[in-house]
Amino acid sequence: MPIHEAINDGIATLTMDNPPVNALNIGDTYRLAELLDSYKTREEVRVAILTAEGRGFCAGVDIKEMQAMSGNEGIVKSNESCYEVFRAVYECAVPVIAAVNDFCLGTGIGLVGNSDVILAASGVGFGLPEVDNGALGAATHLCRLVPQHRARQMLYTCEPAQAEELASYGSVWKVVPKDDLLTEAVALASEIAAKQPAVIRAAKRSLNGIDPVNVTRSYRFEQGFTFQLNLQGEGDAARDAFLRGDRKANKAGKEK
Repeated sequence: MPIHEAINDGIATLTMDNPPVNALNIGDTYRLAELLDSYKTREEVRVAILTAEGRGFCAGVDIKEMQAMSGNEGIVKSNESCYEVFRAVYECAVPVIAAVNDFCLGTGIGLVGNSDVILAASGVGFGLPEVDNGALGAATHLCRLVPQHRARQMLYTCEPAQAEELASYGSVWKVVPKDDLLTEAVALASEIAAKQPAVIRAAKRSLNGIDPVNVTRSYRFEQGFTFQLNLQGEGDAARDAFLRGDRKANKAGKEK
């Protein structure tokens, strides 16, 4: 199972481990959402860390799986699973700390953008290659990481931004050497876990309640254009090109 859960001292660590680049298939995306949702009733969990093993934090959805499905089944199921996991991160009953070990693309932007606190390894790239993939989505979450006009430039060009740039905006809390990433994440999680659990859970709900953007509704609006592009044939053409190897690797490090 590419999603591993470990709970120690009130800290739930969720690790994505699906070589070669931690692309998330539909089943594992739902599994991650299920675990995050479960913390509402699992009072032993006080804070969650979301991270990954190996190359890539998350390279997006599993395009091979999508293209193996008939008709529009792949795009519909992939979009539904992404919607659910982004919602689950945002609505998780406890704070979610994203510890980004390597490049973070597509689905990864949605996971990180909806997290409460973000740490990243030095030099890690964050990007949305959706336009090159004939799709849209997660600009909602990208706009939580970079300023509005930078987000537009990144979306149109598929150009990534480095962790150090995001730290300058205050969206990434800390940039650390890769070998220190999990240690730093656990230290922060331990500090949060030491607080009164009921107060921390209330704080999470209160912050979501005053958020100026309804992230689930905003993302669903974006998904409508993905469905439209897919019906026009743009999505299939881009995904087929990806699988044929007709497109060069994304600058943030994703292998095509």
